[in-house]
Amino acid sequence: MYETEENQEELGGQMSFLEHLDELRGRLVRSVVFILVAFIGCWFVSNQIFSFLAEPVEKALAEAQRRDVPIEGRTGSERVLSLRELKIGDEGRYIFDKATTIGTTVVSPGSSVGAVVEADQVGKPALYTTEKLLTSSGVVPEGIKLPVDLTFKDGENPNVNERLIVTTVPEQFTLLVTVSLYSAIAVSVPFLLLQIWGFISPALYKHERKYVTPFVLLSTSSFVLGAAFAYYILFPPAARYLLSLGPDFQLLIRATDYFEFITLIMLAMGIVFQMPAVTYVLARIGIVSAGFLIRIWKIALVVMLIVAAFISPTGDIPNMMLFATPMMALYVVSILIAWIFGTKRETDE
Repeated sequence: MYETEENQEELGGQMSFLEHLDELRGRLVRSVVFILVAFIGCWFVSNQIFSFLAEPVEKALAEAQRRDVPIEGRTGSERVLSLRELKIGDEGRYIFDKATTIGTTVVSPGSSVGAVVEADQVGKPALYTTEKLLTSSGVVPEGIKLPVDLTFKDGENPNVNERLIVTTVPEQFTLLVTVSLYSAIAVSVPFLLLQIWGFISPALYKHERKYVTPFVLLSTSSFVLGAAFAYYILFPPAARYLLSLGPDFQLLIRATDYFEFITLIMLAMGIVFQMPAVTYVLARIGIVSAGFLIRIWKIALVVMLIVAAFISPTGDIPNMMLFATPMMALYVVSILIAWIFGTKRETDE
């Protein structure tokens, strides 16, 4: 006799221990293969990914190391122009903030040269030298275009003192490998969620398995929303606070330490934001209810404060509450979701 599809599904919930292990092994292998493929793709854009992740701390470094000096001119009407405000014909001196190779000549950081704004070959404003620059390796002649973008936005092109550092020869390679791996895992979240659901679905009733699509969509969007919330909302004020504590120190931040730091925060908030999505599925299945979540709110509050203390950059109460407040709000949202979508668990007919 041939087994029908319904009978096979029923037998899926009665798998032996070894069959469960074999199922787990297969899904783990598929997950690893998918992550490896995503890793290869992320490797080619790993520099861009890290530059994106480093932007908040570079802005915080610029603010922490900036000295605010009022303009005191002879007439009282003087003002400082940004590079974006320069126009054709403006002159001044350009100071190299890092070692720069122009042709075969290396210009040391701190060197300066007279410069003027002129239109380049495509009509855009550019900076050209108005005098010769003598260096230890040669001479930069007059009329050379300097590597300066006069159209950059605020916060771009950070000064050399605002960049992250590496302290060992292989650290940069190791860092980019780590960036690619974490990015590949983030990209693979929908596929990994499908594998998790596929592994636990045999333990569910037939009518409960239809929630796989809402589960994957809600979990993926919640993870992205949580990581974005950490990157744009939580981390910048925390970084500014931490870097402003020691104004007399020279701030040199290792790129690897920073990446581990921001990754922990983004990953933690991505997981925390899963709360409403998981609650929705469990409420639809009938495992949790709004009343249950209300009854355990004290325990949940303690757990949220512990998690906030763990992922917060500092142990002070303001920063900890900066992380705990979104969790409390998400818990309230989860109660509302359980109240709206909650049902009693039913068995298959």
